[in-house]
Amino acid sequence: MIGRHSAVRIDLGTGDGRAVLAAAAADPRRLVIGVDANAAGMFEASRKAARGKLANALFVVAAAERLPTELDGVADAVTVYFPWGSLLRGVVTADPVVVTGLARLLKPGAALSILVSVIEHDRGSGLPPIDENDLRGLAGPYTAHGLTITEVAPATAAEIAATGSSWAKRLGAGSQRSAWRIAAHRSNAQRAPELAAEHRTGTACAEPVGDAR
Repeated sequence: MIGRHSAVRIDLGTGDGRAVLAAAAADPRRLVIGVDANAAGMFEASRKAARGKLANALFVVAAAERLPTELDGVADAVTVYFPWGSLLRGVVTADPVVVTGLARLLKPGAALSILVSVIEHDRGSGLPPIDENDLRGLAGPYTAHGLTITEVAPATAAEIAATGSSWAKRLGAGSQRSAWRIAAHRSNAQRAPELAAEHRTGTACAEPVGDAR
Protein backbone atom coordinates (compact mmCIF):
# COMPACT_ATOMS: atom_id res chain seq x y z
CA MET A 1 0.00 0.00 0.00
CA ILE A 2 2.77 2.45 0.91
CA GLY A 3 4.46 2.02 -2.47
CA ARG A 4 1.29 3.02 -4.31
CA HIS A 5 1.34 6.55 -2.87
CA SER A 6 3.58 9.54 -3.51
CA ALA A 7 4.04 10.33 0.18
CA VAL A 8 3.09 9.06 3.63
CA ARG A 9 1.88 11.13 6.55
CA ILE A 10 1.37 9.62 10.01
CA ASP A 11 -0.89 11.35 12.52
CA LEU A 12 0.11 10.00 15.93
CA GLY A 13 -2.48 10.23 18.69
CA THR A 14 -5.13 10.85 16.04
CA GLY A 15 -8.09 10.57 18.42
CA ASP A 16 -11.35 10.45 16.45
CA GLY A 17 -9.47 10.37 13.13
CA ARG A 18 -11.29 13.29 11.52
CA ALA A 19 -8.03 15.01 10.71
CA VAL A 20 -6.91 11.89 8.85
CA LEU A 21 -10.06 11.84 6.73
CA ALA A 22 -9.66 15.52 5.83
CA ALA A 23 -5.98 15.11 4.90
CA ALA A 24 -6.68 11.99 2.84
CA ALA A 25 -9.54 13.66 0.95
CA ALA A 26 -7.38 16.73 0.26
CA ASP A 27 -4.66 14.73 -1.53
CA PRO A 28 -5.54 11.27 -2.90
CA ARG A 29 -1.90 10.70 -3.87
CA ARG A 30 -0.82 10.76 -0.22
CA LEU A 31 -1.33 7.88 2.22
CA VAL A 32 -2.49 9.20 5.60
CA ILE A 33 -2.17 6.86 8.58
CA GLY A 34 -3.86 7.61 11.88
CA VAL A 35 -2.34 5.90 14.91
CA ASP A 36 -3.95 5.79 18.33
CA ALA A 37 -4.11 3.40 21.27
CA ASN A 38 -7.91 3.77 21.44
CA ALA A 39 -9.50 1.66 18.71
CA ALA A 40 -13.04 2.71 19.61
CA GLY A 41 -12.23 6.38 19.05
CA MET A 42 -11.13 5.74 15.46
CA PHE A 43 -13.85 3.26 14.52
CA GLU A 44 -16.35 5.73 13.05
CA ALA A 45 -13.66 7.49 10.98
CA SER A 46 -12.52 4.12 9.68
CA ARG A 47 -16.07 3.28 8.58
CA LYS A 48 -16.42 6.67 6.89
CA ALA A 49 -13.17 6.06 5.02
CA ALA A 50 -14.51 2.74 3.74
CA ARG A 51 -17.90 4.19 2.76
CA GLY A 52 -16.28 7.18 1.09
CA LYS A 53 -13.78 4.96 -0.71
CA LEU A 54 -10.83 6.81 0.79
CA ALA A 55 -8.31 4.11 -0.01
CA ASN A 56 -5.52 6.41 1.12
CA ALA A 57 -6.73 6.58 4.74
CA LEU A 58 -5.58 3.90 7.16
CA PHE A 59 -6.06 3.55 10.91
CA VAL A 60 -3.73 1.57 13.16
CA VAL A 61 -4.22 0.67 16.80
CA ALA A 62 -0.93 1.18 18.64
CA ALA A 63 0.42 3.08 21.63
CA ALA A 64 3.16 5.65 21.11
CA GLU A 65 5.37 3.55 23.38
CA ARG A 66 4.90 0.43 21.22
CA LEU A 67 4.78 1.53 17.61
CA PRO A 68 4.76 -1.29 15.05
CA THR A 69 7.99 -1.92 13.17
CA GLU A 70 5.97 -1.99 9.94
CA LEU A 71 5.90 1.81 10.18
CA ASP A 72 9.64 2.25 10.67
CA GLY A 73 11.07 4.84 8.28
CA VAL A 74 7.96 5.15 6.09
CA ALA A 75 6.78 8.68 6.90
CA ASP A 76 7.57 11.80 4.90
CA ALA A 77 5.84 13.72 7.70
CA VAL A 78 4.59 12.94 11.20
CA THR A 79 2.09 15.10 13.05
CA VAL A 80 1.25 15.06 16.75
CA TYR A 81 -1.60 17.49 17.30
CA PHE A 82 -2.65 18.30 20.86
CA PRO A 83 -1.74 14.95 22.41
CA TRP A 84 -3.05 13.95 25.81
CA GLY A 85 -2.22 11.39 28.47
CA SER A 86 0.98 9.41 28.11
CA LEU A 87 1.69 10.77 24.63
CA LEU A 88 1.57 14.36 25.89
CA ARG A 89 3.82 13.52 28.81
CA GLY A 90 6.22 11.70 26.51
CA VAL A 91 6.45 14.62 24.08
CA VAL A 92 6.93 17.45 26.60
CA THR A 93 9.27 15.54 28.92
CA ALA A 94 11.31 14.02 26.06
CA ASP A 95 10.60 10.49 27.26
CA PRO A 96 13.23 8.35 25.46
CA VAL A 97 10.73 5.68 24.39
CA VAL A 98 8.27 8.16 22.88
CA VAL A 99 10.85 10.43 21.22
CA THR A 100 12.80 7.52 19.77
CA GLY A 101 9.53 6.06 18.49
CA LEU A 102 8.77 9.32 16.69
CA ALA A 103 12.23 9.27 15.09
CA ARG A 104 11.73 5.68 13.95
CA LEU A 105 8.62 6.61 11.96
CA LEU A 106 10.38 9.24 9.87
CA LYS A 107 12.45 8.91 6.75
CA PRO A 108 15.87 10.60 7.00
CA GLY A 109 15.31 14.34 6.91
CA ALA A 110 11.52 14.02 7.15
CA ALA A 111 9.50 16.55 9.13
CA LEU A 112 7.85 16.30 12.53
CA SER A 113 5.19 18.83 13.56
CA ILE A 114 3.90 18.95 17.15
CA LEU A 115 1.27 21.26 18.61
CA VAL A 116 0.81 21.20 22.38
CA SER A 117 -0.96 23.10 25.12
CA VAL A 118 -0.54 22.62 28.87
CA ILE A 119 -1.84 25.26 31.27
CA GLU A 120 -2.42 25.55 35.01
CA HIS A 121 -5.86 23.97 34.64
CA ASP A 122 -4.23 20.78 33.36
CA ARG A 123 -2.25 19.95 36.50
CA GLY A 124 -4.44 16.87 36.87
CA SER A 125 -2.51 15.43 33.94
CA GLY A 126 0.57 15.34 36.14
CA LEU A 127 2.27 18.13 34.19
CA PRO A 128 2.96 21.74 35.17
CA PRO A 129 2.13 24.53 32.69
CA ILE A 130 4.61 24.71 29.82
CA ASP A 131 5.98 27.73 28.02
CA GLU A 132 8.38 28.48 25.19
CA ASN A 133 11.48 28.16 27.37
CA ASP A 134 10.39 24.70 28.57
CA LEU A 135 9.95 23.52 25.01
CA ARG A 136 13.24 25.00 23.84
CA GLY A 137 14.87 22.95 26.57
CA LEU A 138 13.79 19.80 24.72
CA ALA A 139 16.35 20.40 21.94
CA GLY A 140 19.17 18.46 23.60
CA PRO A 141 17.15 15.39 24.61
CA TYR A 142 15.42 15.24 21.23
CA THR A 143 18.75 15.42 19.41
CA ALA A 144 20.06 12.57 21.56
CA HIS A 145 17.24 10.40 20.28
CA GLY A 146 17.46 11.23 16.59
CA LEU A 147 15.40 14.41 16.18
CA THR A 148 16.54 17.97 15.55
CA ILE A 149 14.20 20.73 16.74
CA THR A 150 14.33 23.63 14.31
CA GLU A 151 11.65 25.93 15.71
CA VAL A 152 9.52 26.54 18.80
CA ALA A 153 6.86 29.24 18.48
CA PRO A 154 3.35 30.16 19.57
CA ALA A 155 0.80 28.38 17.41
CA THR A 156 -1.38 30.78 15.42
CA ALA A 157 -5.14 30.46 15.11
CA ALA A 158 -4.70 29.54 11.44
CA GLU A 159 -2.20 26.79 12.26
CA ILE A 160 -4.49 25.34 14.90
CA ALA A 161 -7.50 25.41 12.58
CA ALA A 162 -5.48 23.75 9.81
CA THR A 163 -4.85 20.69 12.01
CA GLY A 164 -8.51 19.70 11.84
CA SER A 165 -8.14 18.52 15.44
CA SER A 166 -11.42 17.95 17.27
CA TRP A 167 -9.53 17.90 20.56
CA ALA A 168 -8.04 21.33 19.87
CA LYS A 169 -11.57 22.72 19.54
CA ARG A 170 -12.65 21.11 22.81
CA LEU A 171 -9.62 22.53 24.58
CA GLY A 172 -10.16 26.00 23.15
CA ALA A 173 -6.55 26.00 21.98
CA GLY A 174 -5.44 29.37 20.67
CA SER A 175 -8.45 31.20 22.11
CA GLN A 176 -9.02 30.05 25.69
CA ARG A 177 -5.48 28.76 26.19
CA SER A 178 -2.03 29.24 24.74
CA ALA A 179 -0.64 26.66 22.34
CA TRP A 180 2.84 26.00 21.02
CA ARG A 181 4.25 24.61 17.79
CA ILE A 182 7.41 22.51 17.67
CA ALA A 183 9.01 21.85 14.27
CA ALA A 184 11.65 19.16 13.99
CA HIS A 185 13.12 16.67 11.55
CA ARG A 186 14.76 13.27 11.63
CA SER A 187 18.44 13.89 12.20
CA ASN A 188 20.70 11.00 11.31
CA ALA A 189 20.05 8.27 8.78
CA GLN A 190 22.64 6.06 10.46
CA ARG A 191 20.51 5.82 13.59
CA ALA A 192 17.68 3.91 11.92
CA PRO A 193 18.87 0.34 12.66
CA GLU A 194 19.92 1.38 16.16
CA LEU A 195 16.54 2.92 16.93
CA ALA A 196 14.68 -0.11 15.66
CA ALA A 197 16.84 -2.43 17.74
CA GLU A 198 16.16 -0.40 20.89
CA HIS A 199 12.43 -1.05 20.59
CA ARG A 200 12.09 -4.36 18.82
CA THR A 201 11.25 -6.25 21.99
CA GLY A 202 8.39 -3.90 22.87
CA THR A 203 6.81 -3.49 19.44
CA ALA A 204 3.20 -4.30 18.69
CA CYS A 205 1.94 -5.49 15.32
CA ALA A 206 0.00 -3.07 13.15
CA GLU A 207 -3.70 -3.61 13.68
CA PRO A 208 -6.09 -1.92 11.23
CA VAL A 209 -9.42 -0.65 12.54
CA GLY A 210 -12.80 -1.31 11.01
CA ASP A 211 -13.19 -1.70 7.25
CA ALA A 212 -10.60 0.78 5.98
CA ARG A 213 -7.69 -0.76 4.11
